[in-house]
Amino acid sequence: MENNEKFLSNTCSFANVRPIMAALPYPPIRVQEKNQAYANLLSIDYCGSVSELSAITQYINNENRLSGNDCSMAGTILGIAIAEMMHLQKLGELIILLGGTVDYTAKYRNVRPKMWTPEYLTLPENAEKMLAAGIEAEKAAINQYTMHINMIQDSCVNAVLARIIKDEEYHIMLLQAMLKELKS
Repeated sequence: MENNEKFLSNTCSFANVRPIMAALPYPPIRVQEKNQAYANLLSIDYCGSVSELSAITQYINNENRLSGNDCSMAGTILGIAIAEMMHLQKLGELIILLGGTVDYTAKYRNVRPKMWTPEYLTLPENAEKMLAAGIEAEKAAINQYTMHINMIQDSCVNAVLARIIKDEEYHIMLLQAMLKELKS
């Protein structure tokens, strides 16, 4: 009996994709003491509008949409998303050590806590706009981390945030290179 069924499948193989990050070690995940205010600041980095959770979700969506057309670009985007997952995990550990909770709620000062929502995402319709949106999101994350470093007086926490910034800078470089290649 002959099988005439036809299947559509993704031909990209992401089995060997690894986190794409700066080739630098991370400092130990520790804090000087419990501090709810610092935990609240990190909750914004964890799941606010500019956050690791937003970055992961947006990059995975972009990877899914790109994988049908450009396996190389999709794989790079997936590698960046995996690095963002590692950032999320490290922030979660810091939040817990600081005495906070990890509940996908950003705890802003003088504002009611806000649960993460997909409304924070930008879902551009083509690769060029996806890369440009990624670059802008990474720059916004760096600005926010820098602001939080200036507000937090815990050298252990700040060392982790500074290391995360190195990855975000590396991601910008990669995204800019892919955008330049796409435009040429």
